[in-house]
Amino acid sequence: MQKIFQEVGSLDKRCYEKFNLTEDILMENASIAMKDFICKNFKLHSKILIVSGVGNNGADGIVLARLLHKDFKISLFVPFGAKSPMAKLQLNRVQLIGLKLVTKIKKKYDIVVDSLFGSGLNKPLNDTSEKLITKLNLIKAYKLSCDIPSGILNNGTILSEAFKADTTITMGALKLSLFNDEVKDFVGKIVVANLGVAREVYETLTDVFLLKKSDMKLPIRTKLNSHKGVYGHTNIICGDKKGAGVISALSATAFGSGLTTIISKQNIEIPFELMQSNKLSKNVGSIAVGMGLGESLSKKELKKLLLNKTPKVCDADIFYKKIILKVLKQKNIVLTPHPKEFVALLKLTKLADITVAKLQKNRFEYALKFSKKYPNVVLLLKGANVIIAKNKNLYINSFGSNTLSKGGSGDVLTGLIASLLAQNHPPLLATFTASLAHSIASEKYKNNNYSMTPNDLIKKIKKL
Repeated sequence: MQKIFQEVGSLDKRCYEKFNLTEDILMENASIAMKDFICKNFKLHSKILIVSGVGNNGADGIVLARLLHKDFKISLFVPFGAKSPMAKLQLNRVQLIGLKLVTKIKKKYDIVVDSLFGSGLNKPLNDTSEKLITKLNLIKAYKLSCDIPSGILNNGTILSEAFKADTTITMGALKLSLFNDEVKDFVGKIVVANLGVAREVYETLTDVFLLKKSDMKLPIRTKLNSHKGVYGHTNIICGDKKGAGVISALSATAFGSGLTTIISKQNIEIPFELMQSNKLSKNVGSIAVGMGLGESLSKKELKKLLLNKTPKVCDADIFYKKIILKVLKQKNIVLTPHPKEFVALLKLTKLADITVAKLQKNRFEYALKFSKKYPNVVLLLKGANVIIAKNKNLYINSFGSNTLSKGGSGDVLTGLIASLLAQNHPPLLATFTASLAHSIASEKYKNNNYSMTPNDLIKKIKKL
């Protein structure tokens, strides 16, 4: 896992006070990181437009211009002048070496570097800034952003326009504002710049983390003397939309569940590798409920199935039913709502009565709010960046692709988590692994991104 911070100003200050590093040293290292990226990925003498703002983010861009001068064809554009002491200092330095500023933006560049605002932006762009960013986005060049694409507010929201980067080189440490769903199309690949000390030294304690692929612990079998009973028995509660339950059951089986039974009031046609019953199995290891549930079960039937100590994954329709409030009091519970379902859950739990749009702009806030009230529950909030919350900590899965934007993908995820719970994986670790497997498998799908089916996804998961 990598650490994520809501702000890094305090970390910079710590470098000044504890390590006797200056603002100038940190800035020089930030710009060296951008220079190294450009030198590694682009030919000498490429045409580079650097657009710098009035503050320290702009100063980073001005330093970059100085470092690249002569080796590249640099156009340094400072449209609003320099206001911060460091921006003025760096502008003076770059002018002393003979680099002249440009006053107009041309149409042809190989690289466009955005160092207008950075992570300190806390108010909407004015018309001039908005038009400038729009103009930069229209240039057909590789787009590189310094710290955070200009136009993204420090809370991770976009009010009007934002610079659309291919790569964002963020300074010192990862920022939470880079991982809100609505900025995913703007940040591109994220690279962390070393500011003069190792990240382990620069960073302090945090309660927000970015999952890495190595956090996925697949249920690889190592014991030779084993049988199906060793690997758990998953029960999938099947409702009105039978297909959802079948997809989850097939996913659970593919992810190692020794036995998988669909629980249904009526006999339905199922694949031969699955079992079927009208009641919970005696040796049930986990229960998955909610996928396609509809109104197929009465309150009494739901109580019989859910008010027990068996580990559970709750999804979809269950978040609209009051029985979820009793389930939340249990241990070993994982919830996997999409935004609309989470809004319904927040209302049921009396935590908030908000719109989906408001949730999407404040995903971290409401996930944390829920986690604080239900510290024993693992919440997985679906989205472009998946949020997993447990006991006041947030974990972000930024992998995955838009191939997952199709009915049935969430049912696969539910089956994966349920399978691991049945195999006695702790709920939080089961959620990490299942979410990562789900996302990474989707990235491996090589056909047209609109064509992936749940069965295609399961096939990819089998090959991880």
